[in-house]
Amino acid sequence: MTMMNESHHPEEFILLGFADRPWLQLPLFTVLLITYPMALVGNIAIILVSRLDPRLHSPMYFFLTNLSFLDMCYTTSIVPQMLFNLGTSKKTISYKGCVIQLYLFHTMGGTECLLLALMSFDRYVAICRPLHYTLIMNQRICILLASVVWLSGIAYAVSEATVTLQLPLCGVNTLDHLLCEIPVLIKTACDDKGTNELTLSIVCIFMLAVPLCLILASYASIGHAVFKIKSSEGRKKAFGTCSSHLIVVFLFYGPAISMYLQPPSSISRDQPKFMALFYGVVTPTLNPFIYTLRNKDVKGALGHLVGNIICSK
Repeated sequence: MTMMNESHHPEEFILLGFADRPWLQLPLFTVLLITYPMALVGNIAIILVSRLDPRLHSPMYFFLTNLSFLDMCYTTSIVPQMLFNLGTSKKTISYKGCVIQLYLFHTMGGTECLLLALMSFDRYVAICRPLHYTLIMNQRICILLASVVWLSGIAYAVSEATVTLQLPLCGVNTLDHLLCEIPVLIKTACDDKGTNELTLSIVCIFMLAVPLCLILASYASIGHAVFKIKSSEGRKKAFGTCSSHLIVVFLFYGPAISMYLQPPSSISRDQPKFMALFYGVVTPTLNPFIYTLRNKDVKGALGHLVGNIICSK
């Protein structure tokens, strides 16, 4: 454990990761080396087909494009640093690098919480208010709602990360984690951190619990409306679209809630590492495949795009 002047921030942080389990490093490095390109390719493919295929120029795919771009930024904010640390004996990140990672990671995380809720609202209007859908979810409204979501995510990250960075570390520059994350920095601080833990919990109620409740309420109404649809084909299509989104919601919110809606001091040692890998790497990698495999429109558009590329060559 390195010591430095308490009045100054450390020049770098030592990220312990799985230092006590060296046998995990090579398998984890291999998994990240495979999943990171998959996440990039999958999300880029979703963005391309949503933009290039006129049949996908709708609010649903506009928000899906936002989600794919967000997921690319999410994984890129942490995976390259993880790969570097796992592939070398140097397990450090500079203070500036930690600050940048802290802001980027939590901006993307906060934005995704709200974006998933916005996507569920879009599905609610499409299924429960079909006659008013084009009026309510017009292009101007969609851009406005997406802007509010992104700005709210940035505001959350800036406020929480800035407050967390003010906590004194009392000479400690060792983080028992794979990246710089707010709960771990709060847990590492040596000062009275009760106020910070309470603030984080309150903010995360609005960022996690409230959006999740809105999502569940939306899908309760959607489920009620779907069962009223007489056409079995119509019910199947509605369930297919909504089930993809619900899978993504539970994959993201489950680990995030278990991490952020409890005091950092009560978090077990390895929990932050596995949770960060799940909602920061696994979920963004699976999202494109979940939407692609369960959506005929996306599969058709993707096949059409690949066909055009092959024919042009």
